[in-house]
Amino acid sequence: MLSKALLRLGASAARHPWRVIAAWLVAATLAVLAAVAFGGRTADSMTAPGLDSQRAAELIERAGTGQEGMTAQVVVTPLDDGATFFDHDSAHTALTRLQTEVKRLPHVLGTSDPAGALDAGGDTAVRGGLVSADGRIAVVRVQYPDQSRLSAEDLNALVELGDRLRAELPLRIEMGGNLFYAFSDPDGGASELIGLLAAATILFLAFGSLVAAALPIGMAVFGLTVGVATMTVLAGVTDVPTFAPVLGSMVGLGVGIDYALFVLARHREYLACGLDPHEAAGRAVATAGRPVVFAGGTVVVSILGMAVANVPFMTVGGLAVSIVVLTMVLASVTLLPAFLGAAGPRLGRAGRIGRALRAGWSGRLGRRRDAAPDAVPAAGWRRWIGHVSRHPVPYAVGAAALLLTAALPVLGLRVGLPDDGSLPHSRTERRAYDLVAEGFGPGTNGPLVIAVDPAGDPGVLDRLVAKVAADPGIASVAPTHVDRATGIATLVVFPTTSPQDKATADTIARLRTDVLPTAIGHGPARAHVGGAAASLSDVGRRTSQRLPVFVAAVLAMSFLLLMLVFRSVLVPLKAVLLNLLSIGAAYGIMVAVFQWGWGGALIGLEATVPIVSFIPMFLFAILFGLSMDYEVFLLSRVREEYLRTGDNGAAIVEGVSRTARIITSAALIMVAVFLSFAVAEDPSTKMFGLGLATAIFIDATVVRMVLVPATMTLLGRTNWWLPKWLDRMLPRGPVGTDDTDAEPTGEAPRPRLVDR
Repeated sequence: MLSKALLRLGASAARHPWRVIAAWLVAATLAVLAAVAFGGRTADSMTAPGLDSQRAAELIERAGTGQEGMTAQVVVTPLDDGATFFDHDSAHTALTRLQTEVKRLPHVLGTSDPAGALDAGGDTAVRGGLVSADGRIAVVRVQYPDQSRLSAEDLNALVELGDRLRAELPLRIEMGGNLFYAFSDPDGGASELIGLLAAATILFLAFGSLVAAALPIGMAVFGLTVGVATMTVLAGVTDVPTFAPVLGSMVGLGVGIDYALFVLARHREYLACGLDPHEAAGRAVATAGRPVVFAGGTVVVSILGMAVANVPFMTVGGLAVSIVVLTMVLASVTLLPAFLGAAGPRLGRAGRIGRALRAGWSGRLGRRRDAAPDAVPAAGWRRWIGHVSRHPVPYAVGAAALLLTAALPVLGLRVGLPDDGSLPHSRTERRAYDLVAEGFGPGTNGPLVIAVDPAGDPGVLDRLVAKVAADPGIASVAPTHVDRATGIATLVVFPTTSPQDKATADTIARLRTDVLPTAIGHGPARAHVGGAAASLSDVGRRTSQRLPVFVAAVLAMSFLLLMLVFRSVLVPLKAVLLNLLSIGAAYGIMVAVFQWGWGGALIGLEATVPIVSFIPMFLFAILFGLSMDYEVFLLSRVREEYLRTGDNGAAIVEGVSRTARIITSAALIMVAVFLSFAVAEDPSTKMFGLGLATAIFIDATVVRMVLVPATMTLLGRTNWWLPKWLDRMLPRGPVGTDDTDAEPTGEAPRPRLVDR
């Protein structure tokens, strides 16, 4: 039995705390050393097999034009107001020197030549897209090899050169391009620190003890160190996306502190009953640890299920985040009980400040100042849950209507990838983006690359250029480049709209379904649309297509696992539906904030942006697993009470009220951690932070404290109904449970309600 194994594991760790703590110290040290010796840097590769943009990339790579590699752009304008490159010799000379210095950087294959275009004449410069029509803005496009041959040092070298030349040349110099996207350091550090401080404050207020507040934080820091270091080692083997460390830190801190809080709360209850600290720790891990293992496993399986999208960077990113979650689960059932054993009986009582806070709280509530620490909160929650249970219909209907209303904006969900125009003005990428858009039009920030294999058709290129140039979504077409060895041609075309604009995705779709097929006809030639904007559009479309399959698979898996744990049909069905409702509401709020701009300024959002294509799937996987934390923790307690008393109504009131304070504290911690990431610079990090915080807040308040008691009251004893034939089929192993999994109370558990 899982509970018995956890009981032995927790008790053993509590009896030998320093051995376990030393083992974790060794593990953390080895993980960090391995990360330093064998680790790699995160890198983004927004491609997937079978996509049209991937076929374009393969053709370009075969031609060896160099356009399959990474790019950067250096955007410059004279510092003198009103000066232009056409009439300002010093600016022209400075531009020539800048081109020369950039070309000398390591791994640079070549650069564009705006200075040469100026020498050739204004019209040529404008047609080449290298100098703006008014002569104020010039672009040096820098070509690098493919990402596998580059590292963050290449980005650092370019940035350092820019910093040096800003002090030496009469030019304003800004930089951008996918080299920055691939190798810029992700948001994190400050947000993690803010989240930890917020969590420590909430824990202290919840337990009234500095020691009790410090243990979950310490466990989370240990787990995060091992998990992120292991992720870094994984990055040395394969491409781990840049969002993985940020998301791993976000989720790891949230679930780690959450899991520790569940176990710590049970441990304090057992200490209050007079149990020895070692036995209390073992029982806490056996009772609260089982929901932790189940919930953590659900998070991991849900995240790994994203492999159904067949997008490699999402699969690897999910694997990296899963490593952190698994580490936190392991720390919760080994390291935490060791901490509990080392702390001894001190955890059973609040410190002086904590007692003062609780005394003041009790006095304001009109209760006795010498009441037990948990009595007042439990009594307050008991009254609330009892009130909801006496009026289940209005509360169930009202809460469901509220969540459905919040979910309505999801009907307007549009996926894409925010471009550099959504970054704050403090970033050089944003300033470069604005200069390019001002001088050449917004589409110049997201050129499309059409790869053509003429296959012996001599007139196909002329027809393609004419058809593409005539499309209303295309602003200009650069001169065609043909590789003599392979005959493969590449056309760089500039849309009229920005990379994140829906019109750009429409233009890409129109080129593929109408323009290119019409130009090629029925001949053997073939053409594919590539480039960063096309790749991101393709990935977004694929994830949107696969999302329903993924959602259905996660829902079915969660239903089955909950049925195994709680030996019921209606309890897991209700849980799945309510979780789906809370996640839908979170999606709707994200659309309202990021696409419609409602309240965006509160989190530093400077422009409306589409929802990042892979975030809905990631959020669903993570949120569905995290919501199971509260579902399993709460329902396990309700089930224990039902098995003990056989009274469904009393079990709901007692079970929910006994867990409400812990769930509320855990939710506050998660919301604080996630919101600390919502104020990061990167819009993708903001989306993860706000989406996770919103969903957890809704789940822990409206769902757990209103909808769950209301619907369980309406269902009555049928909550625990299970057909006899199904009861015989379900296993009773580490996942399936039986009555002996309930908390030992000295009373014989009553039989489950099984259809005979």
